[in-house]
This record gives sequence, C-alpha cells and structure tokens, in this order.
Amino acid sequence: MSAGLEGVVVADTVMSAVDGQLGQLWIRGYPVAELSGVVSFEEVCGLLWTGALRDEGGAIRRALGEARARAFGRIERLGDALERADGMDALRAAAAHLGEAAGPWPAPAIEVTGALAVFTAAWTRRARGLAPVPPDPDLGHAEDTLRMVHGRAVDPSWAEALDAYFACVVDHGMNASTFAARVVASTESDLVSAVVAALGALKGRLHGGAPGPVLDMLDAVGSPDAAPGWLAAELDAGRRIMGMGHRVYRVRDPRAAVLERALERLSDGGAAAGRLALARAVERSAERLLAARKPDRPLRANVEFYTATLLEGIDLPRAAFTPTFACARVVGWCAHVDEQRRLGRLIRPRARYVGPRPASVA
Repeated sequence: MSAGLEGVVVADTVMSAVDGQLGQLWIRGYPVAELSGVVSFEEVCGLLWTGALRDEGGAIRRALGEARARAFGRIERLGDALERADGMDALRAAAAHLGEAAGPWPAPAIEVTGALAVFTAAWTRRARGLAPVPPDPDLGHAEDTLRMVHGRAVDPSWAEALDAYFACVVDHGMNASTFAARVVASTESDLVSAVVAALGALKGRLHGGAPGPVLDMLDAVGSPDAAPGWLAAELDAGRRIMGMGHRVYRVRDPRAAVLERALERLSDGGAAAGRLALARAVERSAERLLAARKPDRPLRANVEFYTATLLEGIDLPRAAFTPTFACARVVGWCAHVDEQRRLGRLIRPRARYVGPRPASVA
C-alpha cells in the first residue's frame, strides 16, 4: 500500500477519536484520563459495548468471571496452542478454538474477552514451566488476570495498575488491528474470526510495538545522571530512542500521562519509584536531544514508554507484554465488529494498479 494512503478515512465510528495535534484521545466521548484509573475496566467495557459508562449491578464483572471459568475448561482441548514459543502465536492459535457465544450482545464479546485473559495467563505460566491457575470468577477482570499469572493474590495497587492500563488501551481509533477486525466483520463472518485477524495484525512489529526494548534501554542507561550521554551516543550511532514518537501524535501521547500516574500509585517497596524516576529522566533527556537534532519532527513519549515500566512493576515478563495488551484491546475490537455489523456494508477498497500496461502476445 502506498504510504500516501495512511490516514485515509475508511469508516464512521462512535467508539474513539484521536487528535494527534492536541494529544487527545476520547473513548465514546470521554477523555481517556477521565476513565483510566477513575472507573473500573468493566465499566469501560460497558461504555464501548453498550454506550453506557456503567456496570449495572456488577453484571459485566460477573459475566466476565464466568467466561474466564469456561475458557479455563477449554485449555486441555487447545492442542499445542499454548506451547508456542511466541505469546502472540499462542494467543492467536488458542483464540481460533473459540466458537461464537450464544446470547444477545454483548455476550459474545464477554466470552472472547474472558478467554483471552485466561489464555494469556496460562501461556505466561507455561513459558515459566508452571501449570496454569484456574480463575476466580468473583474477582475483577484485571485482578484475576494477575492472580492467574502469579498464582497468588496480588497487592491491590497491582490490580489497580493493571485495571488502569486495561482501561487506557482499550481502543485507539482505526488502527491496523481494529481495521482488520472490521474488514472481516464486514463480510458477515463471525466475531472470533475477526478477533483472530486482529491478533494477526497486532503481532506485526510495526503495530504491536515493542515495549520490552524500552526496558532494555532503561537497563542500559542505569541511572538518571547517565541518561544524556547514553542517549546522545545512541543518536550519534543512528539508532532510534525506544518509546519516543508516534505515527499520529505530534505531542506527548495522552496515554503516557495516564500510565505515569498509575505508576506513582504502585506499591512495591520502592522499586517502581526508582524505575519511574529513571524513566522520567530518560524521557526528559530524550525530548531535549530529539528536539535539538530533529526540530522538524516532533518526537515525544508514546504509550509504550510507560507501558513497559508499568507492566514490569507488576512483575509481568516482557514476552507477555503484547498478549497482555491484546487482553484489553479485544474489548475495542469486539465493539468495532458490532458497529460494522450494524452498518451492514462490505469494506471493499480498491488498489491502484501500477504494473505494466497490457501488451500484445503476437
């Protein structure tokens, strides 16, 4: 596809809007900062799936818990899906085993969302040589996801941090994976097929991102004082600074600020505070250096910068970062699938032919 086609409007949506110039993200009319860390992930699910920012009587929370329990019962029937070395390969293969859930909307979305959390936690444990842990349907979705990963109850601040993260990255305009899901939905295919397509798109290096390398960078810098010299050397060598810059935002990614605040509330004996101080120092130094060397290209912190630090702070392995992201973004994928189905229109873009003109074979 020609680079000139990036940014072309392909659909009308009520799900989310991104203003790259002002650095704003709205989820169905709410700024992301008014949702993440303020209301529960389940309430944000309600917002995207039904348009109402509420979880009436805890219905979504209970339904997600029941969906996690059903998904755990499927694990032994997934073949070698969770044995894949790559977490996104495992998640895609496991999700493909799901069938379309019965019941009115949003029951199908709840089923898939519950399953992805269970499959991600089970793969994470198996990658460490540990047995999967069954879910606790009475817990909130984020808290139970962490409990299934760690095999024990976690500090409440950890659960709150993951809940805030889930709410923060639940949807983000017409990105590649969301568009992939909508294309599949537009053919009147099923929800699971659309989600599997979205997972395939998210696995790509240019979309799923690389929050893990942000931590590699912080490890290499070591201390706040070392940040300016280390970053300057990287730029001198022609290497990019991880976690800086975004295809849409010309200013700081609003999700970076949300996750930075979530990190401030994390309780872990001071380790997260030290890591946060280092991350802030690296961000400040990188911003100054990049502004001086690339004045025509605004490069500010993106969501990956503080995603990496936050997920590390709740002791998730780096290999599980992108699958964990998918556990939240699936909510947005499902909402877009439902929206596309209601539209009832096939997405059939055209390609611009640039090959040779017809020639005679005579």
